[in-house]
Parts: sequence; structure tokens; C-alpha cells
Amino acid sequence: MKNDRVYKMSFAAVYPHYITKAEKKGRTKDEVDTIIHWLTGYTQVQLQQVLDNKTTFEDFFSQAPELNPNVSKIRGVICGYRVEEIEEPLMQKIRYLDKLIDELAKGKAMEKILRE
Repeated sequence: MKNDRVYKMSFAAVYPHYITKAEKKGRTKDEVDTIIHWLTGYTQVQLQQVLDNKTTFEDFFSQAPELNPNVSKIRGVICGYRVEEIEEPLMQKIRYLDKLIDELAKGKAMEKILRE
């Protein structure tokens, strides 16, 4: 499932799509950012630097301050794959984020999305 093109893509190129997906369903940019902070440990300032620098997905996750210890609680299907069964670590992290944004767009409560 390794896809170098995805890994080399800038996070900033995809970020607006996360926001659009959320906003189309009545959710907010702040909620998207909260999910990203929860998953990666980035602060808002650090996230803005990632966006400004057009950091790749590969670097976005490798440089993340701290992957949330509750990521193992993220389960289910996204893009036809069960996230908990994806073997390639970077692709699994990307799909974790996709899954969380998908849950947000489907109206799930933030407490549940953040596995509280």
C-alpha cells in the first residue's frame, strides 16, 4: 500500500480539503485543527509553520511532536481499508487522520472522535 506520491505531497495541499469536507457538514476549521493537534501534538503555531513551509506528509508525521497514545483506539474502514490493519506505518497515520476527519464530517461528537 506504499504510495510515495502521497508521502511527498504537501500537507498544505490537502489541509483545505479537510476543512471543506468538515464545513460542508456544518463543522468548523477549529474542529479540524483540534483533531490534528490531538493526533500529532502540533500546536497551532507549529501547524501554521507546517502549512507555510508546505511540509510533506512524510515529514508532517515524522516531525510530529507526539502521536497520541490513543491512536490504537481509531478503528474502522476508510478508503476501503481497515485502519487498524494497515501495515505501512506512515500510510496508517495518514488514514488515521482521514478517519478522524470523516467522523467529524459524519457528525460524530468531538469527545468520541478524540477517544475521550
